[in-house]
Amino acid sequence: MKILVLNCGSSSVKYKLIDTDNDRTLAEGGVEKIGLHDGFLKFKKADGSKEITELGLTDHKGAVEAILANLTDPVVGCIKSYNEIDAVGHRVVHGAEKFNKSVLITPEVIQQVKDCYDLAPLHNPANVIGIEAIEAVLPGIKQVGVFDTAFHQTMPAKSFMYALPYKFYKEDGVRRYGFHGTSHRYVSQRVCEFLGVNPEDKKIITCHIGNGGSITAVLNGKSVDTSMGLTPTEGLMMGTRVGDVDPGALAFLMKKYNWTADDLQRVINKESGMAGVSEISSDMREIEQADKDGNKRAQMALEMYEQRILKYIGAYAAEMGGVDIIVFTGGVGENQTGVRENVCRPLAFMGVELDNELNARIRGEEAVISSPASRVKVCVIPTDEELMIARDTQSIVSAL
Repeated sequence: MKILVLNCGSSSVKYKLIDTDNDRTLAEGGVEKIGLHDGFLKFKKADGSKEITELGLTDHKGAVEAILANLTDPVVGCIKSYNEIDAVGHRVVHGAEKFNKSVLITPEVIQQVKDCYDLAPLHNPANVIGIEAIEAVLPGIKQVGVFDTAFHQTMPAKSFMYALPYKFYKEDGVRRYGFHGTSHRYVSQRVCEFLGVNPEDKKIITCHIGNGGSITAVLNGKSVDTSMGLTPTEGLMMGTRVGDVDPGALAFLMKKYNWTADDLQRVINKESGMAGVSEISSDMREIEQADKDGNKRAQMALEMYEQRILKYIGAYAAEMGGVDIIVFTGGVGENQTGVRENVCRPLAFMGVELDNELNARIRGEEAVISSPASRVKVCVIPTDEELMIARDTQSIVSAL
């Protein structure tokens, strides 16, 4: 079955066409700068090289049309007609408590996604626009929604509740929802396949670490706690997001600088994290280079970044009564060998022993990077959210 996977943002549409019969990616790319006069389509060709096609001013419907035209192009395309696409799977960011699994998209589902707009004002509207764009271009094709928050709906109340007045949860849905759920679900399942073990009797900590980052405690195959909260700003220190911070500090700054809510959102989402502390960059590669060059601010930012990862791993190991497997994934988790080494070194007290020479060689590939003597398996598993979305889509459509 050929599944088109779409990840629609406010100004971009990323895509992959996946053949689920062999899990092969047939095409991938994305349209960027939607709504601007210099919009373009960037895609990977069959030989692995990348090509850019200028689109000019376009909307989401135009972006979807450009993607489909590219897929069926006689020179660079990989299918002869739209009819070869069996279904479309969409990444949907927020499903609140309405969705604990992927679902076939219906008018009722679209309305429920719209009901979550206030929880994800930047993401959910774009997701719906993408769904409606596909319906306009490929009327009648089956579409499936795969929710970032769904995997975390197995968390118990003690993990997802905030210690705010209960009415804010009951009336406004204020609670921890967690994100990156599709990635955490994929790598927690894949690492068990890779190691040949049963996920239903394992304590796993999955570390999705990139420009955005979150850590999840997976007990017997289910998420029982995660670091992101009502929004993706809670938890780890990230590229530009603040992570955990005293809310009293935010109230203090708002009052002192007469910030609006939009001002606060800008600071905690776009001006904080590694970029804000280092005043160098949000790119971990640039931070690490600055640290090697002796930049003290870069050193401090790295130490803060790694310490917060360490704290969550330690907390989740305590919460689950131990840990069998630690997984690193995401851009930083898969490629930044120094971060992995610095996070794992202090975990020796609970039986974590890294093979430092092997760890230094592993970038972007599946591997066990712990030593044979380690009581905890430490693995690198590259994430594949699109494949997870494609598999869910195939499963739901095949059952109809």
